[in-house]
Amino acid sequence: MRAMSPSAMRPKSKLGQWLERLSRLVTAWTGSSWAFAIAAAVIVVWMVTGPVFHFSDTWQLVINTGTTIVTFLMVFLIQRAQNKDSLAIQLKLNEIVAAIPGASNRLIDVESLNEADLVRLHEFYGRLAEMAKREVDLRRSHSIEEADARHERKHKHASANKDLPST
Repeated sequence: MRAMSPSAMRPKSKLGQWLERLSRLVTAWTGSSWAFAIAAAVIVVWMVTGPVFHFSDTWQLVINTGTTIVTFLMVFLIQRAQNKDSLAIQLKLNEIVAAIPGASNRLIDVESLNEADLVRLHEFYGRLAEMAKREVDLRRSHSIEEADARHERKHKHASANKDLPST
């Protein structure tokens, strides 16, 4: 699955721009203490009115319907916020990888790889973690290229020794 590009997230129509502004404002407001206080107050009012309405089915339906609608809308706002945060984090990490000498540039835009490739990378980094655990100097780091070069040297050494007679 390909990550959403920044330009794909930016609405081009006036309606899209208005909806983006509205969702930004609603997301900010719903994450505020005031929004929580209002939600808590609605629940308290609903509970207090229970005896007035004899805890009827309609009384229960009001809170169930209200919370269902709010939950439905919040799912989309939360997903929007997560998409934006995820993209920002990916961009920051790409910048760090690009800026650090010796870091593998193959990791830039890694989020666009398919799942099988990500699993292979995960396994590779698991091996690097094992190398780091065996390292005496805790400040030493390992890169993909270093591990590949070490693997290649070992492979060549093993091939060269295969032809030698055993003792």
